[in-house]
Parts: sequence; structure tokens; C-alpha cells
Amino acid sequence: MRIAVITLSEEGAAVAMRLAEGVPDADVFLHESIDPQWHGQRFKSMVRLTEEIFHHYQGLIYIAPCGAVVRAVAQNIKHKTSDPGVVVVDVCARYAVSLLSGHEGGANDLAVTVGNIIGAEPVVTTTTDAKKNLIVGVGCRKGAKAANIVAAVKAGLDEANVKLDHVRLLSSADIKADEKGLIEAARELGLPLRLIPSDEIRNSNKQFRHSHFVQEKVNLPAVAEPSALLAGRRTRLILRKRKFNGVTVAVALENCSW
Repeated sequence: MRIAVITLSEEGAAVAMRLAEGVPDADVFLHESIDPQWHGQRFKSMVRLTEEIFHHYQGLIYIAPCGAVVRAVAQNIKHKTSDPGVVVVDVCARYAVSLLSGHEGGANDLAVTVGNIIGAEPVVTTTTDAKKNLIVGVGCRKGAKAANIVAAVKAGLDEANVKLDHVRLLSSADIKADEKGLIEAARELGLPLRLIPSDEIRNSNKQFRHSHFVQEKVNLPAVAEPSALLAGRRTRLILRKRKFNGVTVAVALENCSW
């Protein structure tokens, strides 16, 4: 997936550099007013730049105000099956908003990827995704097999008496970012993998069971339960951590207002 990262400000340039580290092949575009210390291709007008690159990338990540991005992309939109996925990030890296082509263009998955890299909250408003209200938190040992993780997730869902179709995210701690089995399991299950920053778990006021074993091994109070709770909004555990063949899972339910 060819990615472009575009920003207008100094603060946005700092976020862009972090994104470029996580997506090494991304092309970075910086407004000409940004200090030369930041490396990237320069542009004068975001509207003009967007017109030039819109259909040359599969994903566009803007670190800029939503309104400015809407005005920049509006004249280039053709159809959801051909438009690139567009994600908007604020300069404080709080949120990664899937703005355009969520499903077909991959913006929903890209928002999660961006969130994992910079510790932002992915914001997905696609109705079919937003209606899903379950999050499965996963903790596993290094080198865990994808088949074991998939089996554990399904066993946990069965025990909670809920369906995989209602799961919005698979979630774990950021220390598992390179865990191949977990990545493969998420792919096999057809779920985005959300990674929760370790500091967020350590500082959380959510109620979850602490584990001395996990604390000693990875310097975290727990993984599965806090990951499930922190990956969503207004969450509560409907399945506390269970171990299945060396894989720990927990299931959280989001309280949707409807």
C-alpha cells in the first residue's frame, strides 16, 4: 500500500517523522513554511498538492485540521471503489480519523495502523464497524502460534456466549507489535489489531486483574484485560482473562448509547 503523509505545521512534521519510521516506504510532504530541519518534499498549497497526488497513492495521511483536509480532497473524489483511503490526524497525535474510503480504500485499517504507531485513538464511523461492540484482548508468550491464538479467541468468545461477527478489534499491548503469530491470527480472524501503549496500561484506572508473572516478565500489570478495556469506549469485561493453551484472552463489551 503506497502511503503519503502530508502536513502543514512544525508540530505536524514531528508526527510525520514518527509515522515515517513506522511506515518506511511512505512519502512525506511538508509545507514550504516548515523548518528545513524536517526532511520531506515541499509544497505551497495543500489543495494543489492533493490534486496532483490523490490518485497516485492508496493511502493519504493528513496531519492537519479536518476542515482543511475536506476542502483539499473534495474536488478529487470520484467513487469509493477507486478513491484512496484518507486518514486525518491532529497535531497532538490524539486521534486518527478514518475520513474517506473506510472499507474499500482501506482507511479504517489505516487509521488503526496509524494509531498503533503514534499511540492515537483510531476513529472509525462506518456503520457496519461502529455497530460491532466487542473487543478481545490477547496476551501470549513470545513465539505463540497463530493457530493457538485463533483457537483461544474462539474459545473465549464461546465461553462468553458471543459471536465473532460482533467483534470490532483484537487488542494487545504495544510490546507485541512484532509478534508474528498475533499479527497472523488477526489477519486470519479478519480483525484489525489494536496495540495499546504500555504507559497507558500502567497508568490506567480501569479495574482489571493484575498478574505478578506478567509484571516480572514484561513490566506490565496485565495484558489481556487492560488491552480489551482500553481499546474501546465505555467498556466493561464480560469475560475476565482465561488461558487456553498458553494464550490469555479477555472480552470487553462497549456500551453503545442505542
